[in-house]
Amino acid sequence: MKKITSILSIMAVSAIFSTSALAQDAPASATSSNTTTTIVAPIAITTTTPLNFGSFAALSTGGTLELSPSGVRTALNGVKLTSSADGSPTAAAFAVTGEGAYTYTITLPTDLTLTNSSTETGTKTMVVSAFESSIGTAGTLTNGSEAFTVGALLTVGSEQLVGTYLNETGFTVTVNYN
Repeated sequence: MKKITSILSIMAVSAIFSTSALAQDAPASATSSNTTTTIVAPIAITTTTPLNFGSFAALSTGGTLELSPSGVRTALNGVKLTSSADGSPTAAAFAVTGEGAYTYTITLPTDLTLTNSSTETGTKTMVVSAFESSIGTAGTLTNGSEAFTVGALLTVGSEQLVGTYLNETGFTVTVNYN
């Protein structure tokens, strides 16, 4: 009887191990409940006011003219501000639209060349650099929109030719969702 009980115990233990070995080899699967995606409004930017340094006098030494994002001008060295209403200074203004309360980054240009072409003296240029946004390098859309301004620094050379300087292509400000 002891022998039969031992044989039955060995058979029972073997059956348990065989079943668990078979269970480990059986494949398992799951089905995803839902697959979703959301399309958001594309981000867009428009220029509402162009950048205008206004009128000024250039002395023989040259200098710089800074126009802050708030539209305040500061002249250094050989640049003298005028009070003429001709060419009133304005910081560039932009309007951004997009999705709800999304955040975005702003990329400003590094520099820009303004040109005055004259048949008498040839082409003269001035460089605009140090572009700065009123909200820094990032923004947050409130109810899907936000506005900001951009100022910059104009470098005026010595003996700068009198006249109007222009960049006909303007400058690019890029915005991207974070």
